[in-house]
Amino acid sequence: MCIIARNKSGVLKDIATVFAEHHANIIMIHLEACEGQGDEAFEELYVEFEGEIIEEDLLNGLQTLPGVSNVIIHRSFGDIFGKRVIIIGGGAQVAQVAMGAVNEADRHNIRGERISVDTIPLVGEKTLAQAVDAVTRLPRASILVLAGSLMGGDVSIAVDRVKAAGIPVITLNMAGTVVDHADLVVTDPTQAGVFAVMQISSIAVFDIFRVKGRKF
Repeated sequence: MCIIARNKSGVLKDIATVFAEHHANIIMIHLEACEGQGDEAFEELYVEFEGEIIEEDLLNGLQTLPGVSNVIIHRSFGDIFGKRVIIIGGGAQVAQVAMGAVNEADRHNIRGERISVDTIPLVGEKTLAQAVDAVTRLPRASILVLAGSLMGGDVSIAVDRVKAAGIPVITLNMAGTVVDHADLVVTDPTQAGVFAVMQISSIAVFDIFRVKGRKF
């Protein structure tokens, strides 16, 4: 749902109150400026929510707010893009993992699933650790693949935090301690991408936790 609202104090609180009154639990909010300046500035507020609600009543409640100019119903990102495979690491390895993941996701999406693949090539322990930690804050992130030649230290500690948040972690077989912290270690990058998609697929039979700690 997109809400075009005036950029002024109290409007966001009023919007959240309407959601609460209709027993809608907000699970995601994205806010950005869309038009105007000063008192005429408006923001576009994208909201995803859950709960057994009467959508028409919620829509009417939002439209009656004095700070709201328009409300537009959209399908959720989850319905459109589905679960996300996140691939982080060195450029060449990331590209190979992505190739396996995209090819496998295509096979599943043709049959009605929604699995998307996101990549970012990075170098440096601090930069990699920050990116890994950020995975837990990404909407719809379902599995993480680390693709590189050397990772350890703060990256390994960040991997533990990602796993604690319930997101499985696959890593390529590389130098460094990260291989001792991941759920699965895979030598072939293309196969790592395939495994990642199979793990989050609702129709595949692969279960990473049945082979947890093994290397392939």
